[in-house]
Amino acid sequence: MPSRLTALAFDAHDPLRVAEFWAGILGHDVVADSSGALLPGSDTQVGLRFVPSPTTKVGLNRTHLHLTSTSPADQQATVAHALRLGGNHVDVGQLPEEGHVVLADPEGNELCVIEPGNRFLAGCGFLGEVACTGTRDVGLFWAEALGWPLVWDQDQETAVQSPLGGTKVAWGGPPVPPKQGRNRQRFDLDLVDGDLEAEVDRLVALGATRLGEVEDGAVELADTDGNEFRLG
Repeated sequence: MPSRLTALAFDAHDPLRVAEFWAGILGHDVVADSSGALLPGSDTQVGLRFVPSPTTKVGLNRTHLHLTSTSPADQQATVAHALRLGGNHVDVGQLPEEGHVVLADPEGNELCVIEPGNRFLAGCGFLGEVACTGTRDVGLFWAEALGWPLVWDQDQETAVQSPLGGTKVAWGGPPVPPKQGRNRQRFDLDLVDGDLEAEVDRLVALGATRLGEVEDGAVELADTDGNEFRLG
């Protein structure tokens, strides 16, 4: 049985500070765990985990989050709330005519507050999308890895979504810049049936690469684009 995507993990200098920012945005409680600070998800919304790391952010992240809006006033209220919590505006090359607002959390992780009426994210909830840099092949890999339907497959862009709905995970297709070093954001997967080695073998057969053991008996792998993820 496929593993379950439980969280998007962020490297952070101050995990609790960044977790509190996102908790304020999403209206969740922060839960301490062995890896740092966790905002638990649900069957329809991916969780967020913040882990201590001395690494410094360089350039744009390969993954960022999209928050949805129900009206122009709602979009502006989300932006204002994020700024009060310690976020800031950032320029990533967005055009003035584009309707979304680009912000960053207190450690510079980009996020977008999407304009109302966005049809792609309709019905996905407030945390509408985990938007990733990646190829079509990696989207196909994750559809198989998670057992989630491929809900978008056009022009080399792909997206998957839980059969129960909720947050989409999408890959933007080419051009995909070369990966430089270790990603500061990674998927955390939990076993469903408890057979770790069998699940590692299944993922490797789909195209993943086993990287080695990590804490708590978990295994770190890389997907078909070389992005690290944790299974445990």
